[in-house]
Amino acid sequence: MNDPSTTEPFGPANTKPWEQLEECLDRGDGAEAGPFLERIGYAEAARSLSRLDRRHRERLLSCLEPEAAAELLEHLPDAESASMLESTEPEVAASVFEELSSDTQADVLVTLQPENAEALLAALDPVVADAAIDLAKFAPDTAGGLMVREFLSYDQRDSAAQIVNDLRSRIGEVEDYAVQYIYVTGPRAGLVGVLRLRDLLFARNMKPASELMIGDPLSVRTDATLDDLADLFEARSFLGIPVLDESFALVGVVHKRDVDAALDERAESSRMRAQGIVGGEELRFMPLRLRSVRRLSWLSVNILLNLAAASVIAMHQDTLQSVIVLAVFLPMISDMSGCSGNQAVAVSMRELTLGIVRPIDVLYVWRKELQVGLVNGAALGVLVGLLAWAWQGDPMLGVVVGVALAVNTLVAVSIGGVVPLLLQRFKVDPALASGPILTTLTDVCGFLLALTLASAILT
Repeated sequence: MNDPSTTEPFGPANTKPWEQLEECLDRGDGAEAGPFLERIGYAEAARSLSRLDRRHRERLLSCLEPEAAAELLEHLPDAESASMLESTEPEVAASVFEELSSDTQADVLVTLQPENAEALLAALDPVVADAAIDLAKFAPDTAGGLMVREFLSYDQRDSAAQIVNDLRSRIGEVEDYAVQYIYVTGPRAGLVGVLRLRDLLFARNMKPASELMIGDPLSVRTDATLDDLADLFEARSFLGIPVLDESFALVGVVHKRDVDAALDERAESSRMRAQGIVGGEELRFMPLRLRSVRRLSWLSVNILLNLAAASVIAMHQDTLQSVIVLAVFLPMISDMSGCSGNQAVAVSMRELTLGIVRPIDVLYVWRKELQVGLVNGAALGVLVGLLAWAWQGDPMLGVVVGVALAVNTLVAVSIGGVVPLLLQRFKVDPALASGPILTTLTDVCGFLLALTLASAILT
């Protein structure tokens, strides 16, 4: 792949790709934009597009061929694809939207602002609009929300020659399909079998599909969950599975790559929410107001949580004044315990995802975490206690710091291990167990333990 910095006519070698794009669009050389983006690759193109302002985004989509623009959007996050379409005229956006794959159309449609979605749908061909709306009704983490409608199916009575001739006549339409099998249907579009391309090519011309197909194929319903699909693809070495509606008619195909991408996206969304990004996704091209509100909505709650930790310190001001060196160890106690708690959260989240534990297994998980907490808490407590004793020459200071860290580690792993299960039981995102909530609780407990022990032993 060529280095974009040396690609003419896009400016000097030290010009950034997005600056080269802007210069090109400002000069009106829109025809060069497509080849340039293709040369720099989709990863660099996505990075460059995120730097463009609304005016340049509109110009870019307008000057690209719809097929090229759609190919570009297919490689962008849904939020950024929606932003690109929102930044251009509905007629231009509609021409690009019609070239997207069916699953991407549905994902982008639900990401658009309502008023922009209405304008886009009004500019679309009614058949395309209805199909996109129908597909967008499915939950995104189900087979219906992940499936594509670009697949090949033929009636069981069609002969091998009819199928081959039809494929040849539609070569321009089907050449981009991810074809592994041809699906064979019976009455009311019901799935009755799959036909391998090899068997089709070597079949006698007049032999019907019903005699060439593999019967009783594996399929899923539109409401199959993401976890169900992941289990199926893990158990079977399939690249795609047909999807049936409530009347058992064939309506789409869900591909393994899309399931893998959805699993990655769900994990990333959970990590974002765990760090207090409400909404689960933030990209820096998004409007400033939206990004600020998403962060502030969680940070403002965290202020109230931290008041509890501050109040614990305030109640023990006299202790801190008389044993000022204890203030050095308070951050260490809370931070080490928080790390232990986050480890417990990670294990619980992983086991929930794999189905190894369920919300009813709270006592089992707590018992297992207490075992780890006793061992790690004792080891960390002894180590830090000895350091405090060696530094200050006061064995009682070592006892206070060591016991506080050991007990707070037990508290942290209990919270981190159990709270995700409790949250899932009450239909709340388990990722909320980490981040600010866990940190605040371990801070409060750590400060309370250290200062209470110090008040009893050192003052």
